[in-house]
Amino acid sequence: MSTDESRFGVRAPAPGALLLCRADPDSVALAAQLLREPLLLAPAGNGWSVLVPEGKPWLEGGESVDRVLTGWATALAVGAPWPVVALWWDAERGGCTLASGFRRSVGYVWLADGTPVGEDEAMRTFAARLGLDPVLDMEALDRLTEPDSEADAPARLGGLIAVLTRAGVALPARLAPGEPAERLRAAARTQPDVRQIDWAGWREAVRAELDTVERGPLGPYLPWTGGPVARTVALAHLAAGVPVTLWGLRRRSGGWVAAGALLLAHGTLGFARTCRLPMD
Repeated sequence: MSTDESRFGVRAPAPGALLLCRADPDSVALAAQLLREPLLLAPAGNGWSVLVPEGKPWLEGGESVDRVLTGWATALAVGAPWPVVALWWDAERGGCTLASGFRRSVGYVWLADGTPVGEDEAMRTFAARLGLDPVLDMEALDRLTEPDSEADAPARLGGLIAVLTRAGVALPARLAPGEPAERLRAAARTQPDVRQIDWAGWREAVRAELDTVERGPLGPYLPWTGGPVARTVALAHLAAGVPVTLWGLRRRSGGWVAAGALLLAHGTLGFARTCRLPMD
């Protein structure tokens, strides 16, 4: 029996993924170049954007879709003032990952038949970091962690998206959990405001990422501003970037390599700037 079929003979979802960013497409377009992957970007509601990947890392590269998406979400969020919600699924499982700044990412997983295998605390953290309603939205999230014989993994992710609609998410038509990557991209291409994101080289990608961060509330504390706090941040970026990059290389995870490279770029640029500026 094919790995894409369940033991009941029902075809299971082919691998697919979506990245929801709580930012406008212009901001996301700058940061998304760092992933070095062909992506389609479209608006996804009030203050939200969606990235639709091609899927080659898990279709051709042998990596699992959840590992790739966790790395990508971390790379996008590590230097940005907005969070990223990664939704992913394959023949065996489906899940979500929330990345926000330098905080540890949080995720939840369901088996293909919808059986919850995550920790309830993850959903509470998910709601708190996204600023969801602690009563109504939390009740809806709690239901996603309870047994439900009629809800498979794509249905659970659909329930999660329904909760996010109250935070402004409005996914374009036919971008639904459970669809394979090629169908998602075909649906995204029909959107009037869709744009293609392509790799433009490290120099342009890092410059774009730095521009993205400068626009956020962390701007005054950035490593290249030259202040004492900025110097400390620059050194912290360098210290964190090396192990993150090495870990990504060992795991052959492009997303984690990108996250480590971004940390190193921030730290190197910031440290160079602080060395050139006069001390207070």
